[in-house]
Amino acid sequence: MASTLFTQNIIACVWDFDKTLIPAYMQAPLFRRYGVDEATFWAETNALGENYRRRGYHISPEISYLNHLLTYVMAGNMAGLNNKILRECGADIKFYPGLPKFFESSRAWAKAKPEYVKHDIKLEHYVVSTGLAEMVRGSALAPYIDAVWACEFIENPLQPGFLKQNEFPLEAASEIAQIGVMIDNTSKTRAIFEINKGTNRNPAIDVNAKVTPEDRRIPLQNMIYIADGPSDVPSFSVVKQGGGKTYAVYNPANRAEFEQNDRLRQNGRIDHYGPADYTENSATTNWLQLQVEKMCDRVVADREAALASRVARPPRHLNPSPEEEAARRAARGPKQSSFLE
Repeated sequence: MASTLFTQNIIACVWDFDKTLIPAYMQAPLFRRYGVDEATFWAETNALGENYRRRGYHISPEISYLNHLLTYVMAGNMAGLNNKILRECGADIKFYPGLPKFFESSRAWAKAKPEYVKHDIKLEHYVVSTGLAEMVRGSALAPYIDAVWACEFIENPLQPGFLKQNEFPLEAASEIAQIGVMIDNTSKTRAIFEINKGTNRNPAIDVNAKVTPEDRRIPLQNMIYIADGPSDVPSFSVVKQGGGKTYAVYNPANRAEFEQNDRLRQNGRIDHYGPADYTENSATTNWLQLQVEKMCDRVVADREAALASRVARPPRHLNPSPEEEAARRAARGPKQSSFLE
């Protein structure tokens, strides 16, 4: 008998990280640790493209900051930087109000009604970021995240001829040397489809494989994408076109961010926007809770309608009950005279 791959009773909040969950960029604690001026690093990163162009090179803007971090390591400004240090720096990331408690308490929304529990509905949280995965994994938010898509580095890369070696030397000191994963604002959409198809839960499912809508783990209409601005327009578009919800946040202290989000809504890029405040009863928390509950209600309705359409009515006795006989007599009206009486 054919069966679906997943029950589609999962709701997903998919989060950007920098300026969405935190006020600034996550790399700030890393720069402080090594005494690197943050403004100078980003100014250099932004100038790389033009300077390399003058020298006849072409460089992707999205990969520039990762390469520049590696250059700082090789030049000695960040000597010894490894994934362990990145995780340690992640512990110093400061979040917007209400976090990380919001990520834990919000899961209860999918259990708020008996019918939600009956259908085993769950709320999951995912981070999809152009930042550094190891810093997210080292942060206070990590225990409440179901999976992270972000940039990653490789320490001590394998050398030529490694396939012929039986053993590899144990390195006393590790240092990042290569880019392992690069996430940019366009490839974020790939992560969304991996969540959608369940690739992260079942590696046998390739993100490029054709998977019918009913076999996908989390339909796009069960997703809410939350981010801070125009760089996330590709992800906003994918989720919104798929029937999901999109929400932009802004720093309440920054009017320009408020105006930016207002333009996104006017242009139809997002469904709504609000301050990056995740405390209980804030406007943002209330809006997200409302959307999650609406999605839960739809999941319940869809699953119960599917059950009703697939289950035949039980057989009934042909003899009417006394109540049915009385109703039938009443419907016929007064008894008419007959020549047979």
